[in-house]
Amino acid sequence: MLFCLAVAAIGQRMEQPQKKIVGVWRLVSVEGVLPGMPGFYDRPTGLMVYDPSGTMSVQIANRSARKKFARGLAAGTAEEKAEAFSTYFSYYGTYTVDPAAGTVTHHVEDSSYPDLRGRKEIRWLEFQGEDRMVLMPLEDGNGGTVARKDATYKLVWERVK
Repeated sequence: MLFCLAVAAIGQRMEQPQKKIVGVWRLVSVEGVLPGMPGFYDRPTGLMVYDPSGTMSVQIANRSARKKFARGLAAGTAEEKAEAFSTYFSYYGTYTVDPAAGTVTHHVEDSSYPDLRGRKEIRWLEFQGEDRMVLMPLEDGNGGTVARKDATYKLVWERVK
């Protein structure tokens, strides 16, 4: 009986990140410098959604650098459109949580950056209480990885209630 209780407790602990991640999250802060893209985030704003079926999406904008088009939405110049593109980032797809590794993998179906299509974006995953989540990219921006203890680039998310 004790063995069964221990296995059940381990099973619940292993499932917890998969259940805890489900919801809508608002970007609270970005700490450190994005590997390979220094200066991308000045005053970022963002929203990320994880649904129970395993689908996710994320959108992040550099609010301080975003300007309205001078002649309206449909009449942006090439320069205005390039600036808008360079200050907005999004992708969607599916996700898997690996509780043993402490990671979440975003399986990118499509993105505002076409080069991300089909990629796996792996993040160290850390919860701070029930309503705060920290994601840290495993990639170092040069084709290598960053150990969790060495991760200095962090996106802090807060659950939207």
